[in-house]
Amino acid sequence: MANLKKVFCKNCKKPVYRSAGRFNENLKFKWNFYCSIKCESQYKNKKQLLDCENCEKSFTRSSYAVSLHNYCSRSCAVTVNNRKHSKRKTELKICIKCGKKYKKSTNNIKYCSLSCRRKAGQRTPEELIKVIKETAKKLKRVPARREVDKIHDSCRKIFGSWNNAVLAAGLQPNRSHESRMYKRMITRAKDGHFCDSISEAIIDNWLSKNNVSHERDVPYPNTHHKADWKVLVGNKKIFIEYFGLANDSPRYDRAIKEKKKLCYKNKITLIAIYPKDLYPKEFSEKNLKNKFKNFLII
Repeated sequence: MANLKKVFCKNCKKPVYRSAGRFNENLKFKWNFYCSIKCESQYKNKKQLLDCENCEKSFTRSSYAVSLHNYCSRSCAVTVNNRKHSKRKTELKICIKCGKKYKKSTNNIKYCSLSCRRKAGQRTPEELIKVIKETAKKLKRVPARREVDKIHDSCRKIFGSWNNAVLAAGLQPNRSHESRMYKRMITRAKDGHFCDSISEAIIDNWLSKNNVSHERDVPYPNTHHKADWKVLVGNKKIFIEYFGLANDSPRYDRAIKEKKKLCYKNKITLIAIYPKDLYPKEFSEKNLKNKFKNFLII
């Protein structure tokens, strides 16, 4: 007992004895003394006794959780708030999809549920096939997925994929997902050039339409790579590339970087065209003109 220090429990005031080392440690860090873990927990648990503002029931709550208005339960809080704040006016409406009557406070809601709203936006397989056929007739070729982007999701949900929808319409898909980067859909442009895709044919036809003299499949200096088109403006050589599979394949992206480095090394101007420059089609004319405005007079 000679080496022990007598102290008192902070909670119950009961005398306790601590060694000199423990005593000095508590003084150094300004810790309180407790006779047991139970007393320490009781002292630190500083809950306040409160009365519910709705039902006047007594309850305890930690000091950090005490607010301006305190309620014993969520239901009591809702009851008081509903009395203080009047509810929004609701109207009896009829769902335009299923005809069911429902109450809604928002004027622009036309459906009784999210399920009805989704069903209302879905098209039937016959309607989707009709859109595909009409688009193909208008373009005089099989449409690309980007050209009918508004119905693409519906086609995927009903037919399983865009290519399945094209097959259901009695057409031949341009390129399957499995054969990309390995199988090309050879398309002939209006000037007789053979292109590796419909998108390349669109660019080739645009060049011919604007009287831009061009060559196809021109090799890069000292390499196996080939540029899609070459255009000469005076003595200046311009390569045109359509990077239709950018961010679609790591191998393809590496080829894009190599071509850009070769153009920089050999001082060749490169005009890079991406799918976003061609689709939707109504903006392709403006986008292509912007690509060539610094190099050609169109």
